[in-house]
Amino acid sequence: MGKTYDGIDDDLAAWLTAQPLWFVATAPLAADGHVNVSPRGHDTFSVLGSHRVAWVDYTGSGIETVAHLRENGRICLMFCSFDQRPKIVRLHGTGTVALPGEPVYDEVVSRHPPHPSTRAVVVVDVERVSASCGFGVPVMDLMGERDLLRLGAEKRGPDGLVAYRADKNAVSIDGLPGMP
Repeated sequence: MGKTYDGIDDDLAAWLTAQPLWFVATAPLAADGHVNVSPRGHDTFSVLGSHRVAWVDYTGSGIETVAHLRENGRICLMFCSFDQRPKIVRLHGTGTVALPGEPVYDEVVSRHPPHPSTRAVVVVDVERVSASCGFGVPVMDLMGERDLLRLGAEKRGPDGLVAYRADKNAVSIDGLPGMP
């Protein structure tokens, strides 16, 4: 049986921020829409309070998380321990997207190394925190972060990123609005 927490305490916050890989799940309201699960990594995740977290969102090939949040806000984050001690933690809540110039965007971005691919900050108001054993999760060694997003963003440059986002991040695969 899993454990439900009242919120994110200091020990859990330290564990969450130490995980090098975690996952985000969202879905549109439409029954025929596509559920999206995205991996996240790098130094992007912040615990803002006992019921609030956020991460720096980088430019990617899609915009599903942002589009789903703009439509309905539903989100679940899943963290897995891949080291010797098994554990899975899920954060269920309601997410919003903060853009450059908004105070929460500036606050979260300032907590992490600058990245040329930064396009937004996702903020989640956490309604449920649960943990389970993670006995089925394999033990793996971290070899390091990939630097491909940074290299691609630097190669495109600021104007190229604007054009890329206009082409690839304007609408989701379900036709929902993405980045403004």
